[in-house]
Amino acid sequence: MPSNYLYTDLSAYYDLMCADINYHAQSNGVHRLHQLFGNEGNTHLDLACGTGPHVRHFIDFGYQCSGLDINQPMLEQAKARCPEAQFSLGDMCDFQVDEPLDLITCFLYSIHYSGDIEKLKQCIASAHRALKPGGVFCFNSVDKDKIDNRLFERHTVTQGDSLFTFSSAWHYSGEGEKQGLKLNISKTTDGLTQSWDDEHPMVAVSFDELTALLKPWFDVHILEHDYEKITPWDMSSGNAIFVCVKQEAQ
Repeated sequence: MPSNYLYTDLSAYYDLMCADINYHAQSNGVHRLHQLFGNEGNTHLDLACGTGPHVRHFIDFGYQCSGLDINQPMLEQAKARCPEAQFSLGDMCDFQVDEPLDLITCFLYSIHYSGDIEKLKQCIASAHRALKPGGVFCFNSVDKDKIDNRLFERHTVTQGDSLFTFSSAWHYSGEGEKQGLKLNISKTTDGLTQSWDDEHPMVAVSFDELTALLKPWFDVHILEHDYEKITPWDMSSGNAIFVCVKQEAQ
């Protein structure tokens, strides 16, 4: 099964799959971080923007927004949601912008879609090139060494006469630079259930390794994974927000 099977063929269900996500809180949290750490500019790019819900909030905050994603059906929905923004089909590990930006975001652990360490390095370098001095690259990440393969997230949503159940789980073998994001969607209509399974290959990285990759390019601040508070990472939790302020390469 192709690695982006669900996102391509079932992209119309993507917003349902993410119905439990507080996009406003996430967007507002990063907006506050940008005010604290950034250069006071308002140009913004959202990597792996999906259907554009974060972009919508940043537009409402007063940013000039753009979005990048590898999935054209997602981008069509993003364009309908955010006609003021510019959207591009492309790879977040190798992108260029026409004019330097003030803020680049990458939500929902999408930084891990880089796939492997070399591609992750390319993503970091691309973000650095695309930012103005003092610009901010902000994303969330999971530490490979703290993944519990037994844990999963699940929620249900009703649309029309159908009940959807969505579940997702990280899986890491305990070694190497590969981890997986396991996904399942089931749809029950009139007693008949259809189910789709997928596993997305993701890059596995510890926070120490990630910090080492970022530091040649950025001043790195690691915060607790709470978009409503601004709290330094406790150095033990397995999820964190990275706020990376551009410095000139040495």
